[in-house]
Amino acid sequence: MTVSRPDGLGDIANLGMTLAEAKLLLAQVQQQVVAAQVDTHAAFRPDCRSCGRRCHVKDWQPHRIATLFGEVRLKLPRFLCAGCGCGETGVGWPSHCRSTPELNQLQARLSALMPYRVAVDLQQHLLPVDAGKSPETLRSHTLLVGKQLGHAAAEKSPAATAITMSLDATFIRSCEEGERQLEVRVGNVETGDGGRQVFGAVSRTETDITTLIQRTLETVGRTDTTKVTAFTDGCPGLRTVLTNTGVTKPPILDWFHIAMRLQHTKLAAANLSTDSPDRLMAKAVIVAEVERLHWRIWNGKAKNAQRSINRIRKVMHVFKGESSQRAKGVASRKLWHALHAVDKYLRGQAAWLVNYAKRFRAGLRVGTSITEGTANFLVNRRMNKSQQMRWSRNGADLLLQVRCAVYNGTLGAGVGHRFDRISDADSALAKAA
Repeated sequence: MTVSRPDGLGDIANLGMTLAEAKLLLAQVQQQVVAAQVDTHAAFRPDCRSCGRRCHVKDWQPHRIATLFGEVRLKLPRFLCAGCGCGETGVGWPSHCRSTPELNQLQARLSALMPYRVAVDLQQHLLPVDAGKSPETLRSHTLLVGKQLGHAAAEKSPAATAITMSLDATFIRSCEEGERQLEVRVGNVETGDGGRQVFGAVSRTETDITTLIQRTLETVGRTDTTKVTAFTDGCPGLRTVLTNTGVTKPPILDWFHIAMRLQHTKLAAANLSTDSPDRLMAKAVIVAEVERLHWRIWNGKAKNAQRSINRIRKVMHVFKGESSQRAKGVASRKLWHALHAVDKYLRGQAAWLVNYAKRFRAGLRVGTSITEGTANFLVNRRMNKSQQMRWSRNGADLLLQVRCAVYNGTLGAGVGHRFDRISDADSALAKAA
């Protein structure tokens, strides 16, 4: 090929090669490299596995292989032993191989990070790729990679002394008949030296969440002496999953979900009416008791939380008949519902509450905000927010396996982590949680 560009640097648009010229150049170089490999392979003559004699060429079979830099056409020899008549192949490729692993990994990576149609447009725009021009084709290739990842063996790391694991659930829209939503369980596993792995699975699929968690724990170095600390949002189903994976220590109720309920109570108390002296005094009492309620739960005195709730309820009668002109509703009614939600939550989750202040001072994890973020970037960004489409159960699960592999850095060679490693011993982590 001939690259022709204007002389001089009068226009910066004429600087260097264009994208079209670069794609054409890559395709031509790929053809020449493959042709040289084919010529070298043509002189290869394997030995028969049965009698050990040298095989001869039986015939040549044409193949079309999709690569990262365009489709290549080549002829591969088939061999036959003249002594025993056994046939031999000249390559150890998988059966029905039509593309290179590097192209499959790139397509799966792009599909995991963006919609299938956008991924097709991106690779067609930047690379001389001839295969996978249809979004449906790209989807089928990506789901096949996800199925292969489900059968991959765990790569064990050095033994870890302590592991922090958090488990949460989110929902995506379903296209299955009779179902509106699909439950997706996601989690995060971290070691003391900053190693991190994420995992996820759609419920009621071939991907068993218990097996997936056990494999993830083995990957980060879990042994019989490793101390595993688990966090959940209080869902009994998630606690059952942790028990089935061998986490015998009761999981800790994460501070994030408690703090959100307390925050709603605080906002409702701050917006209470002060149009009369009685209401002004009642609001001061309520604001003080809400802060005291926060302090008691934070310091592991959740059993005394009922005292603050009862004191708030005793003065709530002064706001009876309150009306509001705002569209947001009556603040006292919001406070009453928020207070009831906190009371109900504490009664049902009292057994899993701990002294969060003590853990915070020790620089330990107090919540699963990391897992909340994991659910956001792992599931919601791709399946809920920017692309509010409906998903099949199997398709969502296999795509989720690919996304986990991308973020864990296990999708092919040379692909690193998509997130920073975080040390659990850092005091800034407790503040972030």
